[in-house]
Amino acid sequence: MEIGLIQGETSTPTLLTALPTTEQQRRRAIALSVMIPVYNERHLVAASVGRVLALQSERISRLEVVIVDDRSKDGSWEILQRLAAADERIKLIRHERNMGKGAALRTALEHVTGDVCIVHDADMEYNPADIPAILEPFIEEGADAVFGSRYISAQYRRALMFRHTQINRLITSLTNWATDLDLTDVETCYKAVNTRLLKSLPLRSNDFRFEIELTMKLAKRRARIYEVPIRYSPRSYEEGKKIRARDGILALLAILKYWLIDDIYMDDAYGSNILNDLQSARRFNQWMADTLRPHIGDRVLEIGAGIGNLTNQFIPREFYVASDINPPYLEYLRSYSMGKPYMRVMHIDACERADFEPIQGAFDTAIMVNVLEHVADEQGTLANLRSALAPDGRVVILVPQHPSLYGSLDEVLGHRERYTEAGLRKSLTAAGFEVEKVFDFNRVSVPGWFLNARLLRRTNFSIVQLKFLEMIMPLIRLLDRVLPWHGISAIGVARKTG
Repeated sequence: MEIGLIQGETSTPTLLTALPTTEQQRRRAIALSVMIPVYNERHLVAASVGRVLALQSERISRLEVVIVDDRSKDGSWEILQRLAAADERIKLIRHERNMGKGAALRTALEHVTGDVCIVHDADMEYNPADIPAILEPFIEEGADAVFGSRYISAQYRRALMFRHTQINRLITSLTNWATDLDLTDVETCYKAVNTRLLKSLPLRSNDFRFEIELTMKLAKRRARIYEVPIRYSPRSYEEGKKIRARDGILALLAILKYWLIDDIYMDDAYGSNILNDLQSARRFNQWMADTLRPHIGDRVLEIGAGIGNLTNQFIPREFYVASDINPPYLEYLRSYSMGKPYMRVMHIDACERADFEPIQGAFDTAIMVNVLEHVADEQGTLANLRSALAPDGRVVILVPQHPSLYGSLDEVLGHRERYTEAGLRKSLTAAGFEVEKVFDFNRVSVPGWFLNARLLRRTNFSIVQLKFLEMIMPLIRLLDRVLPWHGISAIGVARKTG
């Protein structure tokens, strides 16, 4: 897609028309993966799986059922083998030993291929006829996750066990305090999640604590979670209900654990784990945004937007494109852009000229924070940014400073180099920009970086140090003005000429 522009004209109306919104890109039907953990359910499993296979809805383009037998001893495995042989939509896996519900779901997740995954227990307590309604928010609202709630008002509902219900509500309330969500049923089995998002979460729990862990990590990833009322037919403990009081106590401990621990990204090629440590520093990000904001115009391209820590500081604008190359980040940004008609989300690799061809001359500002030091072709990247700017457009670039500080953290983050003020000026000038100013940012962190990256050779950021810096950020902003050395970062502002 190429967008032709007349020099001097604003490109915003053309781009707004040519680049589809997130709403326009929504799927009208979903490839669904149903994950079923099974342990000793021979009396119910055939009927339960049969109800899933009978699902028919215009919202479901393709159905696959991934069943993990958690080393059943009652004949469930033999029944599942017969079911799998009779229906090619079933993928059947068996554990070598009993490991628990959470472990079974981790195994299932390795085999799913759908757009959305949902958990279905084999005990007949949940009705698959509710699944099409659960898919609705994915299609209509761009949801990241949808929980089926047993407690939301519906046309009718079955009266449930009072004490069990109160325990569930206590666990849900404490989870809500920890996450600042207002869920009604955190322990529900029916949790549907965007598959790409779900696969990017490091899920560690082997047992029923999976429910708490998943919810807490979705909240920390800022997932857009919806709830839908569902039916529920509980069985008694005499009939084989597996959850016990012990699981309630473990759930309470899990809330505390996952509130304290920010383990929310799988290891990947983008360094998401270590970058998340920095992105969780909200006051720091506010300081950075306040520093950059005076140099930002109305039509903005942001390269390497991540999960929108700066994006949410700079919008609304006349037109704003947030870009990244990390798939989980792009999923989040697309969800975040819902209801923002001025915002678009694009996959843009700063080094790839083809990614910039649709947006030639479209912006008055291009922002690139902590990206230039990663790219192999610095001048090619700057040329790409220049091509996206209208005449007299500005590029605003933040890079790490002080070559003498290069250490273990730079290596882990994939930094090609740390810049000097003169080096950044030279690079911008060589790319055809007229440098307006280069200035320091964040002098306070220089001693800490030297300690962690050079002396201690750490490979991740100290959460304790980061939280302490967050606490004293107002003082840091005052102190930073008077420290005599250069900042840990340099910010360059340059204008497109010629």
